[in-house]
Amino acid sequence: MAPAADREGYWGPTTSTLDWCEENYAVTWYIAEFWNTVSNLIMIIPPIFGAIQSIKDGLEKRYIASYLALTVVGMGSWCFHMTLKYEMQLLDELPMIYSCCIFVYCMFECFKMKNSVNYHMLFTLVLFSLVVTTVYLKVKEPVFHQVMYGMLVFTLVLRSIYIVTWVYPWLRGLGYTSLGLFLLGFLLWNIDNIFCVSLRNFRKKVPPVIGVTTQFHAWWHILTGLGSYLHILFSIYTRTLYLRCRPKVKFIFGIWPVILFEPLRKY
Repeated sequence: MAPAADREGYWGPTTSTLDWCEENYAVTWYIAEFWNTVSNLIMIIPPIFGAIQSIKDGLEKRYIASYLALTVVGMGSWCFHMTLKYEMQLLDELPMIYSCCIFVYCMFECFKMKNSVNYHMLFTLVLFSLVVTTVYLKVKEPVFHQVMYGMLVFTLVLRSIYIVTWVYPWLRGLGYTSLGLFLLGFLLWNIDNIFCVSLRNFRKKVPPVIGVTTQFHAWWHILTGLGSYLHILFSIYTRTLYLRCRPKVKFIFGIWPVILFEPLRKY
């Protein structure tokens, strides 16, 4: 049998421009990168419930879109890591740009009148997304996508720091937890890329139950998925505070955070 990294499975040869450190088709013939695939569940299931709750609570549509965008990212990433096909890679990477643009819009519109629309910002973000999409489809360079995504995340970080420093200091816990999880995920993502050979050799020498804990790209999904979810909560918390509601973070079964608040006041 060929080494795990060289196996072909149900989806055939790899056509994506990226192939991560997890050994291909090592767990099942039907999923190229098993752990990198199933770890996306954290970006798929919780945001769906978040979107449903947002509809029930009468939140502005941009927050429903934020939850659904995160779900789309998770589904795209699932398809990409399951198949390692280029088309599925685009289904993963491009929604990352689009979802971050929605997050940026929410964060910069959190201190505006209810149901207001900033058409200038919408136009700018849509234009940015179109330019990034066009260039990326042309050059097919993952580093370009990573830089553009990093720019959007950096914008969100600056805006969040401004809010917890100058506007709502008591939101530092939620804001910095979201940021910390994302940064930890980014650290593990880099370790997975830089020390891939060493990690694969280590996994060959230890029981599978231990080896799976070194699937750091899967941890990147889990940590950034949770960090992104908490960022949406932070954005909603900021917005509902401005609208003079009384939001509170509650933990379902003592584990999963959600926001509960009084109905939005009509203006």
